[in-house]
Amino acid sequence: MALPDLSARVLSLASLGLVVLDVGQRVVLWNQWMASRSGLSAGRVQGLALLDVFPELRGQRLEQALQTALHSKLPTLLPQTANRTPFPLFAPGTWGGERVEQGVTVTPFNEGKERYCLIEISDVSNTVGRERQLRGQAEALRAQSYVDGLTGIANRRHFDVALDRELRRAHRNDGELSLLLMDIDSFKAYNDHFGHQQGDACLTLVAEAFAAMLQRPADLAARYGGEEFAAVLPDTGPLQAQRHAEAIRARVAALGITHAPAALRPCVTLSIGVASFDRQRLADVESLLGAADRALYAAKHAGRDCVIVDRAEDGAA
Repeated sequence: MALPDLSARVLSLASLGLVVLDVGQRVVLWNQWMASRSGLSAGRVQGLALLDVFPELRGQRLEQALQTALHSKLPTLLPQTANRTPFPLFAPGTWGGERVEQGVTVTPFNEGKERYCLIEISDVSNTVGRERQLRGQAEALRAQSYVDGLTGIANRRHFDVALDRELRRAHRNDGELSLLLMDIDSFKAYNDHFGHQQGDACLTLVAEAFAAMLQRPADLAARYGGEEFAAVLPDTGPLQAQRHAEAIRARVAALGITHAPAALRPCVTLSIGVASFDRQRLADVESLLGAADRALYAAKHAGRDCVIVDRAEDGAA
């Protein structure tokens, strides 16, 4: 096979677009890859200015890259962040629909005294698709890291982040913030009697009912651990928080979930402790959690299925 024939064969088999322009930016070479993805044969474009073939390239990054290559002899790799589809190129045989996503390099070269530039265009659609898939998977993993796998509400990690964030905001704005800690009464008896699978179903039902009571976007319903749940209520004072807690307690009791025979009450209930941000007394995460936990402990000892609010004047719940 003669050398020119061999070169033509190689160009036709290349798995990327190859375009050569002369110093006037006229098309000298246009391989089969370009023809099959642009719908324009080499015979139709040869001798035409590239910017006349693709007028939309005027004023774009590629036009600047061509000038840099032909006049300053500097190569350019077009950043994909700006425009992933600079050329109107499509899957072979379609010439419509979505453009293929492209990686483009512009390289100057001399042949004797003549100056040219080579444009290489690769189809990076699959690579970009994989990157998007990986980003989506990463985002899903990040979301999962903040969601309790059993109940579907926020997990302890999410709760910790949200409480810290909202406490800082309350300090900055001299605002209100309340915290609810709640526990399913006699849950061990429920698990022992009905089994862990039914126990998980009970946890999920309680979590759904509890979370449905928090309507504001900034409110957070979380599984605190085991059969314990928590709610972060920004812009909420003690009285309003107590009302929220009572509504949650009543909603769970109204579910009518039959409890174990050994339980104190015939249906599943919640005990809830309430504490609110106080700049002098409950001003950090540890003290706020401690106050809510003491209030929850007091609710347990007060007969369960009740709400106890931390009282500043008592020094404890």
